[in-house]
Amino acid sequence: MKVRPPRLSVRAIIVHENRLLLVNAYPGHRKRLWCAPGGGVEPGQSLPDNLAREVHEECGLEIAVGDLALVNEFHDPASGFHQVELFFRCRLTGGPPRSDWRDPAAVVTERRFFAEDELHSVRLKPDSLPEVAFAASGPVRYDPLERII
Repeated sequence: MKVRPPRLSVRAIIVHENRLLLVNAYPGHRKRLWCAPGGGVEPGQSLPDNLAREVHEECGLEIAVGDLALVNEFHDPASGFHQVELFFRCRLTGGPPRSDWRDPAAVVTERRFFAEDELHSVRLKPDSLPEVAFAASGPVRYDPLERII
């Protein structure tokens, strides 16, 4: 197995009208796993700029990036893949989401806002995301290395 450096990713915690935005980023609904929108960091851009770009690409939304709220990391021992994700609190700035919007790259197959009480029946990662998303604020939380699912 080839050792690779960890991949850095940024994710948006967007709570709008008391609902958390999650995306399914598996083409063809291959997996029913939901996550916060975002993606890999490109060199030469700030973390907030990377996040705003990723959210716009995946969801067609304009955001303001706020404080760091969560650091999560996961790995796949079989492949050597290791990702560190930085979750930032964000707010919508460009108006409400359009219902007819589609990801032009077809990475995000579905996006949806979930009420806090709906999240117990949703398969999502990281497990701590609902608690962090609906907390008023607080110190940055760290989720230790977990195995990819």
